[in-house]
Amino acid sequence: MTQVDQGTLERLRAAHQSIKSELQRTIVGQDQVVDQLLIAILCRGHCLLEGVPGLAKTLMISSLAQTMHLSFNRIQFTPDLMPSDITGTELLQIDPESGARSFQFAKGPIFANVVLADEINRTPPKTQAALLESMVERQVSAGGKRHELPDPFFVLATQNPIEQEGTYPLPEAQLDRFMFMVRVPYPTIDEEREILRRTTGEALAQPDAVLAGEELLAIQRAVRAMPVADHVFDYALALTRGTRVRGDAPLAFLTDWISWGAGPRASQFLILGAKAHAAVAGRDHVAIEDVRAIVHPVLRHRIVTTFSAAAEGITSDAIIDRLLKEVDPGATVGAGIPSVPAAS
Repeated sequence: MTQVDQGTLERLRAAHQSIKSELQRTIVGQDQVVDQLLIAILCRGHCLLEGVPGLAKTLMISSLAQTMHLSFNRIQFTPDLMPSDITGTELLQIDPESGARSFQFAKGPIFANVVLADEINRTPPKTQAALLESMVERQVSAGGKRHELPDPFFVLATQNPIEQEGTYPLPEAQLDRFMFMVRVPYPTIDEEREILRRTTGEALAQPDAVLAGEELLAIQRAVRAMPVADHVFDYALALTRGTRVRGDAPLAFLTDWISWGAGPRASQFLILGAKAHAAVAGRDHVAIEDVRAIVHPVLRHRIVTTFSAAAEGITSDAIIDRLLKEVDPGATVGAGIPSVPAAS
């Protein structure tokens, strides 16, 4: 079992608190959203944010980049957006002295540490694929050459859950590339009152940078070095495999609610997210409660519900809630996977 650098973990915890304090200067509420974004960043993961317009998603993401001294670009996705508008293109350049002609690559807005893909479901699949390929490869190919993206590199995409006309929903295979799907709720009445006070008075305060990019990379390495016991691995596997109606003996209630369940990438993100959650909580080991804390943002976009589930108003979050009740972390069978009641 690997050993984690305690000094780096202490810096992680201090940086986490400092970042949240700075964000509170510009963002009112949304603590759970901020926590999930920070956990994903500590794991080098990308996030899909779902929420109606006007909930300060853009302000939150740009402020987050400021607190970590990272470059930030926003891409507004529209039906006429082309892949080269995101990744960049080769331009013909003429040397004024020799007259020689050559192609030079002009970088697109994806060349930033933090990229906000605003309303990603408003652009056609070809353009979506250009962004999502860069998310996985962390590089752009043009003219037979590869151009490395900055490190660290995070894509935080947004989509509106209400408007469906003129949208191109992301396929399941592309949704799977996002570590988290984060739901951005409406503010409470007290939070909305505070928003009114801040935004109708003097200019908003700007957050200060409290973490450098190089320090963030060291913290990310420390998170990956967090030790995980076998029973935690088994619990994460049980949750992921429990969503599959075509795999092992499925849970009885799932066969009517799920068309397709989560793949192995979900288990990977459950463990990585649990490591970051444990580190932020001040522990140098991962526990069952760390997995449970991040299971909703990891699994909710990886569960494809049936028509009957939609007709009954059964959401993926409701299925995850039921799964957490059914999967017993204390009971193990066979190779140590927690036992679950099978369909009859």
